[in-house]
Amino acid sequence: MPLLFVPYDASFVASVRKGGPDSNGLPAERSVSDGEGNPCRACLFQIPKGAAMLVVAARPFRTLQPYAETGPIFLCAEDCMPWQGNGVPPVLQSSPDYLLKGYSADNRIVSGSGRITPRDKLESYAKTLLRRAEVAYVDVRSSRNNCFLTRITLAA
Repeated sequence: MPLLFVPYDASFVASVRKGGPDSNGLPAERSVSDGEGNPCRACLFQIPKGAAMLVVAARPFRTLQPYAETGPIFLCAEDCMPWQGNGVPPVLQSSPDYLLKGYSADNRIVSGSGRITPRDKLESYAKTLLRRAEVAYVDVRSSRNNCFLTRITLAA
């Protein structure tokens, strides 16, 4: 059961890099990465120390609804290659644990699926969730700050 770690929506990323609005209707804030705790949601790598970065409000759901959480994410300010790698991406290798939550096809949290998961159990718990018929995808969030990191689906 191979997993696919999905980078943030490329059209949203391209738009905010060009000055378009974030999920709150505001332009991105520009900042400089301190090299720690600044994971880019597009390339799924840490943004290097000293590199320009964007801080934006993001909602990883297509429509507004009660479970469509909005929160801050970081992006490389310059174009970066969206994640296409195999295995767990670098942004999920810096914390001892992460919050995983299963969502249904209608974008609702599947009751009881949310769990703080140790880094070394991330793939196995994601697979456990994705084996459940009612789980369409798994969102990974920071267990410390609740920020959205990436979405996991089954690879085609």
